[in-house]
Amino acid sequence: MSSVVNFRYQASDQLALLRMMGLVLKLCLTFAFAETFGLSLHSPALNTALIIEAIYLGFTFWLRKPLFNSDSGLFIALLLDTLLWITWLYFSGGATNAFISLLLLPIAIAAVLLPKWAPWSLALLSNLAYSVMLFTVPDNEMQHHGMDMRSHYLGMWLNFVISSLVLTTSVALIAKRLRRQEAELGYMREAQLRQEKLLALGTASAQMAHQMATPLASLRLLVDELKEDEGAQNITLDEMLLALSVCDTRLAELRLATESIRAGEFKFVTLAQLLDTLTQQVSLLMPDISLELKPSQQEGELCIKYDASLLPALVALIENGARASGEATGEQKVTLSLRQGQYGDEIIIAVRDYGHGIPDSLLTQLGHKIVESPKGMGVALMLSHASFERLGGKLILGSDLAGGTVAQVHLPLLTS
Repeated sequence: MSSVVNFRYQASDQLALLRMMGLVLKLCLTFAFAETFGLSLHSPALNTALIIEAIYLGFTFWLRKPLFNSDSGLFIALLLDTLLWITWLYFSGGATNAFISLLLLPIAIAAVLLPKWAPWSLALLSNLAYSVMLFTVPDNEMQHHGMDMRSHYLGMWLNFVISSLVLTTSVALIAKRLRRQEAELGYMREAQLRQEKLLALGTASAQMAHQMATPLASLRLLVDELKEDEGAQNITLDEMLLALSVCDTRLAELRLATESIRAGEFKFVTLAQLLDTLTQQVSLLMPDISLELKPSQQEGELCIKYDASLLPALVALIENGARASGEATGEQKVTLSLRQGQYGDEIIIAVRDYGHGIPDSLLTQLGHKIVESPKGMGVALMLSHASFERLGGKLILGSDLAGGTVAQVHLPLLTS
């Protein structure tokens, strides 16, 4: 939809110019070439109609950008254009006017820019007006140099009906396909940009992991030397050793994940195995978190596609949820539940926290691009979302009715 709006902004000047040219054409045909084209100017009200149209076009010219930004605004403008064309045609010969096919112009614009109901509405109005003007033409105007022109005017009417049908069907369908392709290209460009950002983040992470290895090894040697010293505080040293163990574990996992992702290696695991490994990781890396599991015996035997990036992505969701719960309730509590999708072809892993929730303004952005967040959720969620996408899944963030945020991970199930 946004691509269509951008196109309208770019085309608003051209469309306004086209409408102005239509008024100039009417003025030229009315006051300069009426006899040349055999127009029957039988009412002084035509001058009043042209003055009203000039004022109307001048007013809509200044409001063209906000007017053409919405479907309703553009449709109303095209509807009034159609009525003005019908008025001019009625006062300049009606169905005998050679320029009656210009009624197709608003239909064509609506077919390209508006939903399908809009060109159909304009086509119905134009065909109805043409039909009324055709079947109310006096008999004396049907004669031209002694020839009966009824069949000629009837053929013009039938050609107009067919042309309007072509515009409302074929042209509208082609325009719809082009808009869909443009939207898909826009999504692909956004996805490519997101992948480029993730590649940069991954490169930086690998470099930092390599740089951390040496100082961590030196720090471990220093801790071992301090532990041999009888004056060292054993409690502090134990805490330092625990922190070093966590760092070593994370670095080892990062190396394995990098090698696995680079090689494109995938394997299949049951949900029970995934939950067991996930529980162990949370207990080891984040012992303060209270993780409540709601697994199902039946769903635990289902298999999913797995690589080294899935587990860290789920851990990141649990960590974010625990932080939100801790800030709101003082307890880092997270509930994890499983259920099959509506059609049984996917599993939904729901990670629910008990925090204050995510603002609506961020819900549509988190997981898709880096956002400024005081809680630091932007990068972690974007990395998690990219990991799920690699496995054919997706991440959906929402609010729970009882409070808090629910992160739903949709992953495809292994089919036999």
